[in-house]
Amino acid sequence: MEMIRVSSSSQPSKVAGALTSILREQQNVVMQVIGAASLNQAMKAIAIARGYIAPGGYELYCIPSFYDITIDGQVVTSIRLSVEMHEKEFFYHKNS
Repeated sequence: MEMIRVSSSSQPSKVAGALTSILREQQNVVMQVIGAASLNQAMKAIAIARGYIAPGGYELYCIPSFYDITIDGQVVTSIRLSVEMHEKEFFYHKNS
């Protein structure tokens, strides 16, 4: 599974383009962020990417999890966002 690392200085529109490109090929991708500002940029990118794929009949699902990584000998907790693309499902309810 491909991983995209998002920083606080990442441009959401560029991340969204990369995210969309990978999702169209693999249907899933992991985004890794460290810190609130990075998470903010990643969430903006997911929202933008959703706008790119929704007209094609697809929906994005995001599953967050914590993941410890070691940077310069220190353990840092990151957030990993598993983003998946699925066909939209329509449920029709019969009125009584």
